[in-house]
Amino acid sequence: MEAYRSKTKVRMHDGIVGAIYLLSIILAFTVNIQWLYLAGAVAVLQILSTFTGFCPVYFMLDKMMGEKKTKTAGAKPL
Repeated sequence: MEAYRSKTKVRMHDGIVGAIYLLSIILAFTVNIQWLYLAGAVAVLQILSTFTGFCPVYFMLDKMMGEKKTKTAGAKPL
């Protein structure tokens, strides 16, 4: 499991996931209620990443920004 992430990546991850949740809710109210499945899929991925250590958003951020790592708040060193 990844114990270290840059604070910038953590903030970007939180912003991306929050934007997806918000977009899903807005689209559910304005377009079609089935857009809530998007929010459900993101929630399932967040829960699964707790056990697997893999998060698609962090995967993409690591590819785009490199592997510079610093200790995050609450992370335990391995």
